[in-house]
Amino acid sequence: AITFDRTGRPSLVGDEATYAMQAASLGFDLDLTYERGDYDRFVRHWGGPPDGLILQSRDHGAHLAYGKPFLYALAVAPFVRVAPVRGALVGNVLYFAAALVLAGLALRKRIGEAAWVWVAVFGFGSVVFGYAFWVHADLFLLSCVAAAFGLAFGSGHGEGLPAPDVWVGETSRSARRTLARWVGVGALAAVAGAYRPFYLILFVPLAFAIPRESRRDFRLGLLGLAFGGVLLLGVSGGGQWLAGGSFTGYGGERQGFYPKTGFPLVDFPATDWTKSIEKWGNTSWTQEGAIEASWDPRLWKWNALYFFVGRNVGVLPYFLPLLLAFGAYRGERGRWLIPWAVLIAVIFLVAVRPCNFYGGGGAIADRYFVPLYPALWFVAGRRVSARGGAFAAVAVAACAAPFLLPLWSAPRAFPIAEDGRYRFTSDVARTWLPYETTQSHIPGGQDMSRDGLWVKFLDRFAGQRKDRSWLMGDEVAHLLIGSPKPLHSIRLDFDRRAPSHLEVKGGRVGAATFRADGGIGFDVALGEPRAIHPMWWSRDGWLLYEVALRLPDAKPVEIAMRLRPGPEVVEEGIGETGSAGKGSIEIKKHSPK
Repeated sequence: AITFDRTGRPSLVGDEATYAMQAASLGFDLDLTYERGDYDRFVRHWGGPPDGLILQSRDHGAHLAYGKPFLYALAVAPFVRVAPVRGALVGNVLYFAAALVLAGLALRKRIGEAAWVWVAVFGFGSVVFGYAFWVHADLFLLSCVAAAFGLAFGSGHGEGLPAPDVWVGETSRSARRTLARWVGVGALAAVAGAYRPFYLILFVPLAFAIPRESRRDFRLGLLGLAFGGVLLLGVSGGGQWLAGGSFTGYGGERQGFYPKTGFPLVDFPATDWTKSIEKWGNTSWTQEGAIEASWDPRLWKWNALYFFVGRNVGVLPYFLPLLLAFGAYRGERGRWLIPWAVLIAVIFLVAVRPCNFYGGGGAIADRYFVPLYPALWFVAGRRVSARGGAFAAVAVAACAAPFLLPLWSAPRAFPIAEDGRYRFTSDVARTWLPYETTQSHIPGGQDMSRDGLWVKFLDRFAGQRKDRSWLMGDEVAHLLIGSPKPLHSIRLDFDRRAPSHLEVKGGRVGAATFRADGGIGFDVALGEPRAIHPMWWSRDGWLLYEVALRLPDAKPVEIAMRLRPGPEVVEEGIGETGSAGKGSIEIKKHSPK
């Protein structure tokens, strides 16, 4: 993090710029107010304007604040004060390391010395370490949850294990020490809830984790847990209310500004706040109609599949070490409640964000799952041998390797590659795991909505520039095609560089037609749809078809392509391979020439 170089990486995008500017405002000015000086300082430090900035106002633009909860910015502000560009990343790493140490100390009491290998695999056998190089709150939220559970389950006596001095039994501690510990647990756990309320469900297993060796200590622990949570939420909500007029950074009058819209106090005066609200709309998450829960069973069926094994966001490929903890599962002291609490939080997240349950285009796998992940580490409560535990950890890391190799190879690289797709998604994942058809923000190709169809280009061998789509010659390109009604076939028209031969997987090639401009067209009959479910722009079910196309022996250049609905009946089909030969060609005269 100290030597991080942004060369070849785009400037701060989306929420990154808001967090960075907010942390600098706290670090340099000791306030949460957005001013012209904040913008100028950002340009000076980062070498250009922000790609996006989210602001909030309590008085129709007279005072502007940042439209994000300020706890993460406050945590990294001292580091940003010393190193404006790399400071937040250094803070991410240090908080992450401290949380892993606390988790290791707590788990060591239960599972033994293997705990240190396990926490290493929890952190680096999953994608979470990649968030260290992302100016975002997610790794900080993970660190707070891990520290909260570490403090909670580090209390009490270990199972036949010598406890280090830092973990003296609760019954021998003074009431003040007991109360202080659980106030800290409550405050740390509430940090994540200040960003997304669904994470507050984690308080349930934490309450059951309070040792019952002494009635007095149990009551003090429960009181401290509640007091710490309420205190932290009160400080967070009160500070946000004073700055932006809402108890959360996601409420009130809230707007996103971009280079195309201009920025307040730079391109237009703050008094134009109300005008921009009327023009661009209020982006508050708490206003009526901003969030509409979906319980459509078709959507839930596919979201359940994608949540667990999705190509880009699946929990199992990208957070696989959680299985390590379940291998040493023990249900006492509320551990049995942890998976249920996580599941309930996930259900609510998927319900309110059915078409973006993973956190948006800049996420590394499932960003919304990251703060829930460390809670699952603590289902491990059964002692394991040092050798056996180390072997299990190595085995889990080896199983995760096919999905994590790109991130291990380039942990500091921007999540989205030059071709517009996720850099961390491996070839193994692309080959074997399903593409998340329900998610609106996953990068990868461009969406083409023409002739009544929706088309997604799933790899770099096909794409679209402006109103022109293309297919790379002699490469296999995968396309996802959506239609509001059954699609019997598609019509593919290529320019003169295309050969008279087309290979298709997921369809049957029929008649081919030479065109007057020298190009060639193919009718391709489609099979059964891969999925049927609502899309983010429609509550009606869309039928989704996946095909793989290849123009064999063509030059490796971009060949112009047009895709549109084809005839209901494709005549003279000849299987998955078609060519302009005998029995498969229709010659049409377009001119005497």
